[in-house]
Amino acid sequence: MSRDGAISWLKPFTARPIALVGLGILLGTVLAAIFAPWLAPYDPYAIDPAIRLTPPDALHWFGTDQFGRDTLSRAIQSARMALLIGSGVVMFALATGVPIGVLSALFPRLGHVLMRMVDVLMAFPSLLLALGLIVVLGPSVVNAILAIGLGYMTTTTRIVYGLTLRLRTETYVEASRSMGAGTAWLIGKHILPNLISPLLVQASFVFAFAQLGAASLDFLGLGAPPDIPSWGNMLAESRTFITRAPWLLFFPGMMIVATAFSLNLVGDALRDRLDPRFRQLFGEKG
Repeated sequence: MSRDGAISWLKPFTARPIALVGLGILLGTVLAAIFAPWLAPYDPYAIDPAIRLTPPDALHWFGTDQFGRDTLSRAIQSARMALLIGSGVVMFALATGVPIGVLSALFPRLGHVLMRMVDVLMAFPSLLLALGLIVVLGPSVVNAILAIGLGYMTTTTRIVYGLTLRLRTETYVEASRSMGAGTAWLIGKHILPNLISPLLVQASFVFAFAQLGAASLDFLGLGAPPDIPSWGNMLAESRTFITRAPWLLFFPGMMIVATAFSLNLVGDALRDRLDPRFRQLFGEKG
């Protein structure tokens, strides 16, 4: 990417300082997940009953839990699980929603069947749908990704379906079709390239809501196994200590809120950057 191109992508963030804050929080979370073994001050699994339920101090910035484990180290380690589940949900939603939406728009008879199935799934709240699938499949990280991803696959499918319906009537698409271009060529040359921008924005919002969904499943004991550090598991373990050790709830809760908030801010900035209606605002030509 050229220097001018990089600057143009940063303009929506620099124009709104709050979006720049969101980008910083998101990058910090990603770096914490990647370098967790080196950033964590203590072993997140190490148990020391002598310091159990220690309030935040100079040695343990986030305090310790009921087993004497360092809360800061566990919160940093939990960023890995958040990144894994968020990325998995986004990939599942895109890998299933994009082909279903594109094929449904290009083949109306097939689309009538597929979109009615999507409508049925959309009738269920995302969390309720995820809970039902987890009960059937059993609690695990992979099943949590599938259960949460299925709920956001429906919204992705709807977005792709509506955009493809519009794109297939564009002049350049009809011209290519009249010159003998096949469906596969039209999809690869015209449809998918024009879906990249809105899908980037959709991916950022799916990632944010996936964090909330994963934390909810973990809190209910239906997500990641209890022995794996995750923000939801930390909340579930500490709920009985809400009055005695409130920091055990506060810090993982703030990590969830900050991550989801930063992803929404980044999504808004990406939407502004990719929407032609906002290009004049950032000094770009249409």
